[in-house]
Amino acid sequence: MDKEKFELEYLLKTSTKVLENMLSTPSGLSEWFADDVNIKDDVYTFFWDGSEEQARRLTKKMSGKMKFQWLEDEEEGKDCYFEMSYEVDPMTKSVILRITDFAEPDEIEEAKLLWEQQVNDLKRTLGA
Repeated sequence: MDKEKFELEYLLKTSTKVLENMLSTPSGLSEWFADDVNIKDDVYTFFWDGSEEQARRLTKKMSGKMKFQWLEDEEEGKDCYFEMSYEVDPMTKSVILRITDFAEPDEIEEAKLLWEQQVNDLKRTLGA
């Protein structure tokens, strides 16, 4: 079964510098996205409650975008990924965080709830 793409958007009151750190460094990601994060070359290992998942970072440079592909999807030749990107709204100066992800059609609602929970942790960490 093919995974379907979905996108989410969140408004954050933070600086892009702080957000970039939260999205791109193991210490930043382990504060909200996973319990712990290790990096070897371009492969990130995310740990949650005793389980671990590995993803390859597809974006090479930091420019407000972090794009990953789960190694499991890569091995199965699936063209799906998850991406966290942000931009500053020119009018309000708020930072808009966009999440793009893929999930099985019957798991999309669950995946959205999981992102919602993680972004709430991020907001708490940022104090935003």
